[in-house]
Amino acid sequence: MTEPAYRPVSYSRTTLTELMIPSYANFGGKIHGGILLSLMDKVAYACAAKHAGNYCVTVTVDGVNFLQPVEVQELVSLMASVNYVGNTSLMVGIKVIAENVKTGLVKHTNTSYFTMVAKGEDDKPTQVPGLLLESPDDTRRFLEAIKRRELAQRYQTEFTEAKTTLAIEQELYRLQGERCKLAY
Repeated sequence: MTEPAYRPVSYSRTTLTELMIPSYANFGGKIHGGILLSLMDKVAYACAAKHAGNYCVTVTVDGVNFLQPVEVQELVSLMASVNYVGNTSLMVGIKVIAENVKTGLVKHTNTSYFTMVAKGEDDKPTQVPGLLLESPDDTRRFLEAIKRRELAQRYQTEFTEAKTTLAIEQELYRLQGERCKLAY
């Protein structure tokens, strides 16, 4: 069976909902960030694999900001959609909300972007179907993903250049006012 040339965003849109239990909490009673990251990775995989029709691996995670804490007994829903596709890669946008079922309060706790790569039977990257944009929001997200990729590439290039040209002795003035001391 041949893969379709394009799949709509709605085809692979995925929501994962899970109850936050005491064993997920840290000593402060809040849900571990690592638990939330694991759930985000799980929903990103499900969404990407459905679109790609293949096994997918996580390559990068962008924008993991914990906006509000998640509490034990809250229902966490992770809503994922493919925002962008390249040749073998997909960018999956994930919005995380937590709901207190007693009070009905719903809060947005995270938004993150996972770049996934599809793998073929030979474990090599394989082409993914194109993305059929079904709404102005889908188009906006696709364009934002292009911009996000451009900015990430520019940052990586500039940071690599800055590291290779860093003259430590000339940059020591930057340590003034910082909470560090030289011990050499």
